[in-house]
Amino acid sequence: MLWGIKSIPSMGRSRLDYGLFIAMVGLVLLGALCIMSAVNSLSFTHAVVRTHLVALPVGAFAFFIGWSFNYQIYDEQWKALYGFILMLLVGVLLFGSYQRGSRSWFVLPFFSMQPSEICRVASILVAAAFLDRRGRRMRDTSSLIGVGFLLIPVFGLIMMQPDFSSVVVTFPAFLILLYCAGANIFYLGLIVVLAGVAGFFTISWTYIYLHPELMEYGMIRIFHALAYNGWYMVGFSILVTLLGYGAWWFFKQLRIFLPSFYFVLATLVVLAGLFGGIFVEHQMKPHQRKRVETFLAPKSDPKGAGYNVLQAQIAMGAGGLTGTGLFSGTQSRLGFVPERHTDFILAVVGEELGLWGTLLILGLYLLILWRIIAVAYMSSDRYGYLVCAGIFGMFFTYMMVNFGMLIGLVPVAGIPLPFISYGGSNLVSSLWALGVVQSVYARRIRA
Repeated sequence: MLWGIKSIPSMGRSRLDYGLFIAMVGLVLLGALCIMSAVNSLSFTHAVVRTHLVALPVGAFAFFIGWSFNYQIYDEQWKALYGFILMLLVGVLLFGSYQRGSRSWFVLPFFSMQPSEICRVASILVAAAFLDRRGRRMRDTSSLIGVGFLLIPVFGLIMMQPDFSSVVVTFPAFLILLYCAGANIFYLGLIVVLAGVAGFFTISWTYIYLHPELMEYGMIRIFHALAYNGWYMVGFSILVTLLGYGAWWFFKQLRIFLPSFYFVLATLVVLAGLFGGIFVEHQMKPHQRKRVETFLAPKSDPKGAGYNVLQAQIAMGAGGLTGTGLFSGTQSRLGFVPERHTDFILAVVGEELGLWGTLLILGLYLLILWRIIAVAYMSSDRYGYLVCAGIFGMFFTYMMVNFGMLIGLVPVAGIPLPFISYGGSNLVSSLWALGVVQSVYARRIRA
């Protein structure tokens, strides 16, 4: 990588990464077939097929735009792009359609659009431009603070819709982007620990809700009260502060001299995690809490909260190695698998195309991820490298969440599998993202 050198490809050199393109086209074709099979017996089949057939040419156009335009224009116009992101997110809160408990859609005469899908890719382009300008200063705390001030308004507006799934996908992508930009590993670790502590509190409170017999223990009652009683919060904060000071004093007595800064940070991380967990606890809607309950104990309510996951796993098992064939899945066609054209499209794939079909889709995704990494290392500048890193993180998270959700490793998050699941906005934004990666490849500095 000869970063800092802006170039265009020489004559005769391929402008298209064929491995990435073939994997993308393969997933789009498989996705179209799986969606049509999944909705074949539904009352709204025509509407789903029509929307998908409209999204395909729009997505192809978005791919062409991303590929043909020089990706460096996003680096030069990142402030205007950032303003466009905020305008879209504010606009959907003011004028968007209220559906399923959230205001996340613009409903237009001939189609609907979910701005958060477009803003996810655009935010990666903006963050990469900001980090590119930091250069060698990336290890300074000011860089992380700057990224925070840049992204908090975006995340905040998305949470106000609320659209937790968009944040779930975007957050790991930005962590990978920060790592590749050269951010201090210690600070990135603190961010991960902070998220982990907040998640620990949230999951623990949900677990207690599922097992009320635990409330017989005094310590469990106190722990549960942290989320609802202000005095318990204050007491816990004082206790954590004293423990942090006690740990510093103990190491000092052992003549192990660690900077007091570390102990202060550790204390603040635990406290921030607590209040983050409390915020999530109070903001979670009933259907979102059900998803966490399903993750913790899917068999505790097989006809309620755990129904989706259990039926999806039954459908996967029914497919065997080779599957029952497209348009022939009994579990999906008879309606046992809910949301089978969106969240649980992989259950349809597993039943109708079998293990080999599922592995084919996984293989195509891995091929896309590999080619994005390869293009990143071919990039002619640091900005192209960072853009590829962020897009890699986005698709990697999509893949891990969807495959993990189906086998019970992660909670059901309402996140589509790009190119395979139904969703016009997601298809268009995903094709645009890969078009941008192709633009980086077309302007690479070396063959």
